[in-house]
Amino acid sequence: MLNYIWAGLIAFSLLFALVSDGLDLARDPYRNGRPLPVTVRFPGGYDPASRRADVAVEIDSVDFRRAYDRPAGGLTTFEGTLLTTADGRQLRFAKDADVPEPLATVRTATSARDNDVRGTLAFTAAPGDTAVRAAVTFAPVRFVKLQAITKAAFSFAETAVTVALGLIGVLALWLGLLRIAEKSGLIESLVKYTQPFIRPLFPGIPRDHPAYGMIVLNLTANMLGLGNAATPLGIKAMEEMQKLNPDPDTATDDMVMFMAINTASVQLVPPVLLVAILGLEVNRLIFPIILVTFLSTIVAIVAARTFSKLRRFRTPPDNRARSAPDALAPDPAG
Repeated sequence: MLNYIWAGLIAFSLLFALVSDGLDLARDPYRNGRPLPVTVRFPGGYDPASRRADVAVEIDSVDFRRAYDRPAGGLTTFEGTLLTTADGRQLRFAKDADVPEPLATVRTATSARDNDVRGTLAFTAAPGDTAVRAAVTFAPVRFVKLQAITKAAFSFAETAVTVALGLIGVLALWLGLLRIAEKSGLIESLVKYTQPFIRPLFPGIPRDHPAYGMIVLNLTANMLGLGNAATPLGIKAMEEMQKLNPDPDTATDDMVMFMAINTASVQLVPPVLLVAILGLEVNRLIFPIILVTFLSTIVAIVAARTFSKLRRFRTPPDNRARSAPDALAPDPAG
């Protein structure tokens, strides 16, 4: 079901981007190919032989409104650089300049890495002139929304790979410790002392079943703020409970309860990432974290128990019998 939701969101975002970009093509809010009148000032006078010169760019509010049909916001003077090459003159506004829209979008779409507005400059000036009227033409801007979605997709894909690689060490460490604890009998002892407290929450799991050990370790890791370590333990717990499930396609009440408690985020110690960000300031959050996790856990347990008793949320017995594994079905020959 979650895959269908993600697919729907992706399709909706692409449809929204196509519609929005189509309207932009019709309205042309960036005035592609149309020059913007500006005044270029040369502090030391214009030198035709200079290939690079620092300039000040003035944009008249009337010209800006006439060009883009919106106010300039009072920001009409910007520092910039004039580059003269064999291909012509190029005007570059100062990096990170606080330019108004739609120039900010033009900068993002055409010069995201350097973060400067740039365009072709046309003017006529004599040597030594300190100010000239000119016209700057920016690079065409089209399909802004589609480009933004594409960049976001690649960015999050890169983030996902980085996070996945970073988790390898943590998962390997905790899975190794889990194996050692299992072989040494530590998990069995831990389950022995904690089972009376958690057994009422999972009545469908037989006593001393391995699922209890995974559940206890998962909850312990969450309480200590080790969310990354709790993930493989939670998966193992689900695998153990699935072995007891007569209907592999339907979650049992115990599996739903376990998922609800994990969703409530049982936590007593602030996460490691939060400690790294806030430092000692995280002490102010300890009591709110304990209070919130206590209330959310109570709500999760009550909700899971309540919904499990409602008929509309339960699988009919005949459906369970039809979907049960063949090993549980009676032998016709016997």
